[in-house]
Amino acid sequence: SMTTAPAADTNDARVKFLTDLGWEVTTSPAEASEVRIPREADEVFDRYNALQKSQGYDLTKYAGKKVMRYVYQINNFPDAKEPVYATLLVYKDRIIGGDITDTTPGGKVQGFGMRDEG
Repeated sequence: SMTTAPAADTNDARVKFLTDLGWEVTTSPAEASEVRIPREADEVFDRYNALQKSQGYDLTKYAGKKVMRYVYQINNFPDAKEPVYATLLVYKDRIIGGDITDTTPGGKVQGFGMRDEG
């Protein structure tokens, strides 16, 4: 089980989190913004949080809280036709969740880990 969440207090630490998983990323974030975790869960949130729970996170603990959202472009996603982005959600300098989003039409949102397709 996860002990403390990974440190994410610097850009280098956030990039290292992704590169340790095998992703090659553009080291300056494509986006850095403050977002609020919804107080009231809805279907979209529940679906997203199910993905978070599958990788050991749970955003319900942060309901109503403002968190930072950092988005990095991934440069080694297999067979990517369109940009693929890693989103890291950070609260008090710790990664509390996030995803890998393939922006290709019909592309998937998945957890941080690389998928072996077979």
